[in-house]
Amino acid sequence: MAYQIAIPVIISFVISALLGPVVIPFLRKLKVGQTERKELESHQKKTGTPTMGGLMILASIIVTSVFYIEDYPRIVPILFLTVAFGLIGFLDDYLKVVLKRTDGLLPKQKMLLQIVVTAVFAVYMWNYSGVSLAMLVPFSGGKYWDIGWMAIPVMFLAVIGTVNGTNFTDGLDGLASSVTIMVATFFTVVAVGMDSGIEPITCAVVGALLGFLLFNVYPASVFMGDTGSLALGGFVAGTAYMLQMPIFILIVGLIYLTEVLSVMIQVTYFKKTGGKRIFRMAPIHHHFELGGWSETRVVAVFSIVTAILCLIALLAI
Repeated sequence: MAYQIAIPVIISFVISALLGPVVIPFLRKLKVGQTERKELESHQKKTGTPTMGGLMILASIIVTSVFYIEDYPRIVPILFLTVAFGLIGFLDDYLKVVLKRTDGLLPKQKMLLQIVVTAVFAVYMWNYSGVSLAMLVPFSGGKYWDIGWMAIPVMFLAVIGTVNGTNFTDGLDGLASSVTIMVATFFTVVAVGMDSGIEPITCAVVGALLGFLLFNVYPASVFMGDTGSLALGGFVAGTAYMLQMPIFILIVGLIYLTEVLSVMIQVTYFKKTGGKRIFRMAPIHHHFELGGWSETRVVAVFSIVTAILCLIALLAI
């Protein structure tokens, strides 16, 4: 048990922690600094803080997973989705902060790449994974819902929605990292209980994020950027599908869902009303900030909510 749980956490944590003093100065030399929104006065001091720190997370997960792939082949599709979305995020970050292209990847380009990656994952899951796309229904006593071919469009919605929700969650020091540690821990408990054979990568993510948090807690000395946030979204979606638990993303990933919905609602309402807003600012974590909450309080509350949701999800299995 220690081999598949404790050791990958430790390996990944050590790699991530050791990479910090190497990667952060390197990113500073490249001048890959974050640009903050002007409306957030308290965030202006963060301008210039190195981003693309998600490389530390990705490297830790990949290196740790390599030790386990032979004995735990079921981690491969999760690793694929994590790395593939991480590469999309890296390309977006690189265009924005290194090549100074303001928008990075165009929305259409980013969405096309996300669709392609999800399509590869869908083909694998449908034809080669040996994992049914029937979904475990929460609070059903262990019943599964098989929707046939409709599982494929649902997968596209679940994967791309989760990835972008995680991306929107990455807006405060330590927020996406802290929330995702809770989610990864939940998946680890479930993976062990189901003897699913994917726990080495869920543990690797926990370790990588714990190591990254050493440098990402307030005041952060590095941000994960899209490189990290998209990778984490891919991890959450891939793990949920390998466990046949995509519906559970709505529970344990409620923060991700709330973040992305707040943006969609804000943009739609703004356009329909000619400039009016429902939230002070979207994503919703900025709404609470502008309402007087400190950054650390928002992170703490969102993390606590996720921890409680993970406990509820355990009861729902």
